[in-house]
Amino acid sequence: MYSTCVRIWRRMRVAEFFAGIGLVRMGLEAHGLKVVWANDIDVNKHTLYVANFDASDFRLDDIRNVRGWELPDIDLATASFPCTDLSLAGNRAGLHGIQSSMFWEFARVLDEVENLPSTILIENVPSFASSHAGQDLRSAISKLNRLGYWCDLLVINARHFVPQSRARLFIVGSVKQLGNSSNVWEPSEIRPAWIQRFVNQNPSLRLHALDLTLPPPTEDTLADIVERLSVSDERWWDAARYQRFLSELSPAQQERLKCMTASDFPVWATAYRRTRYGRPAWEIRGDAISGCLRTARGGSSRQALVEAGLGVSRVRWMTSTEYARLQGAEGYEFASVPENRALFGFGDAVCVPVVAWLAQSYLIPLLQGTVTTPVSVAEGTFAVV
Repeated sequence: MYSTCVRIWRRMRVAEFFAGIGLVRMGLEAHGLKVVWANDIDVNKHTLYVANFDASDFRLDDIRNVRGWELPDIDLATASFPCTDLSLAGNRAGLHGIQSSMFWEFARVLDEVENLPSTILIENVPSFASSHAGQDLRSAISKLNRLGYWCDLLVINARHFVPQSRARLFIVGSVKQLGNSSNVWEPSEIRPAWIQRFVNQNPSLRLHALDLTLPPPTEDTLADIVERLSVSDERWWDAARYQRFLSELSPAQQERLKCMTASDFPVWATAYRRTRYGRPAWEIRGDAISGCLRTARGGSSRQALVEAGLGVSRVRWMTSTEYARLQGAEGYEFASVPENRALFGFGDAVCVPVVAWLAQSYLIPLLQGTVTTPVSVAEGTFAVV
């Protein structure tokens, strides 16, 4: 029995494409999967990866230079390909954009491997689904179908696991069809109504769905992740910058800050700087969680932290340690990477406990062939598009 168990677990070998700083790996290896090959092009992300993992099998290179026959035997391939051209905040060039077109390189590598991995996990922003009126998602799934995968679509918000609002689209592909029960994809939190519409509008795609229920949202708040910095810490904004912050608050936002300041105990909220009616404006969240972490490239994309209570308030940028905690990566080592590059790496990463939950609830049962929960299947004539 022991030798059989060992053989099963050794078989669960993973290739991590667009590995970034390794948070997908962290989530998968929490449940015993083993990353045996990884790739990314970003030097700073590689530095962070090396500081936290055995990177002997990490290939720092453009994926366009990777050939499938060079990869070791794997059972699972993961890909968090660039979202720049798919994001609502991006240029919406879609899968033909310079960065998001790297999906096709991932598919090419899979097409070149000697033994196709039985399972794949793809992650991106939910707006992938609306890119070019759904055609980009249809084209991507059609390509995965041609490679041999049945595909499932899921939307998971990190809010279920950490105090961060961060919804992401996941595509789980498997070479085996999960079942043949019904053709109904009932809308739920994990599969919003748009997924059902997409399935109904694309009967030629090979799609199936595993019945899954997300855990309730965590009760953790910003109070559980903020660094308690001294009031004399130089990272707090000086008086001039703080006054500019106040001047860019709307009356409603000023009232929110006033209520926070009047609290009998310390409270925290996050804030983004946006443009409203052609003018810069700061907006403070009305809850005790973080907004979606972003790839910090400037003031408009960075998230600030407001600390208030006992009659005072102060503001600063969130730290890389706080970003790490919000991504479920407590204790992550930052090496010698500058703060802004560390923030970029975490803003571009996948939430660790989300991946861990997917591994435990979905990927490992697929790999072991032990999926037993009900499935829904969209059946139709398979077409190559």
